[in-house]
Amino acid sequence: MPKRNPLTRFQVVVHLVLIALILASCQSQRGGMSPRPVIGVTVAAPLDVESAYGVGGASPLPERAPVDGHGLLNVFHLSDDVISGSEPHGRDGLVAVAGLGAKTVISVDGKVPDEQTATSLGMRYVHVPIQYRGMTGDELIRLAKTFRELEAPFYVHCFHGRHRGPAAAAVGRLVRDGAPRERALAEMRQWCGTSSKYEGLYQVIASRSMPTREQTQAYEWGFPAAHEFDGFRSVMIDASRTFDHLAALAARGWKPDPGHPDVHPINEAGKLTGLWTRSLTLPDVVGQPEDFRAWVTGAAVANERLEDALKRMQSGASGATDDANRYLAEVKQSCTGCHRAYRNR
Repeated sequence: MPKRNPLTRFQVVVHLVLIALILASCQSQRGGMSPRPVIGVTVAAPLDVESAYGVGGASPLPERAPVDGHGLLNVFHLSDDVISGSEPHGRDGLVAVAGLGAKTVISVDGKVPDEQTATSLGMRYVHVPIQYRGMTGDELIRLAKTFRELEAPFYVHCFHGRHRGPAAAAVGRLVRDGAPRERALAEMRQWCGTSSKYEGLYQVIASRSMPTREQTQAYEWGFPAAHEFDGFRSVMIDASRTFDHLAALAARGWKPDPGHPDVHPINEAGKLTGLWTRSLTLPDVVGQPEDFRAWVTGAAVANERLEDALKRMQSGASGATDDANRYLAEVKQSCTGCHRAYRNR
């Protein structure tokens, strides 16, 4: 038999390149490319400042309006990889998030995300609930790990997209984009509108040491899409949304929005009354200091009066509308007092 000519080194290289391209094509058809790694990002050193909120206002940023639409509010493209905004409501909201190009959605709100719909739209949901007073060590390393190891762009949200969400997005700006801390603080304050009441969130970005790459790689955590709460924190997740419904109805003169006919004043007030009443029996409320329980009780009493005023208003009673507005303000006053003393510290 005739001898076969051995392959030249050049032919071997060509064959290997062709095989690599074929394998890459197969991988892409099975579900896309792997997440783009973050290479060579240096995290800015912590700042030693008394007021991190003050630092956020020291260097004016160019004016920028949020890119809102389809139920999304306070949406800001902070970089090519990090987008901050409000909670997406329903499938339409998640379709809008997908339209922004997001591949990973990070929720730092307490409500359990809609993982199934996000997955059907080609996105991954990660749930890292945080509080208004700041972030724990575990919460911070989970956020840093997510930004470093999952696929960009990231859409980061809380409820309204103004406080907790922008703070979490700022973590991404530091560990993924390598942004200066002063810049990340300025974006929180000047663009996203994060309130001065939440200095704890600002201080996380200003002065906390960010987890190193070695720490996030070693941290064992599976990027879960749901972290469910019980007790009073669970009640507050529902109560905050129900109160927002009532505030929107009050702004319309207590007339239902034709676009949301199922959101009725009396039904929403009854729902909130039930939440406050149930919370007073919870162990994590019973064991709180007296002033904490007094604020919750005050909200429950004011809410019962609000519900009664709305029923009287429906029957045409004189002065009932003014009463409803006053009692809603009393509910808010109780919540604000409790937040100032316990949530925002």
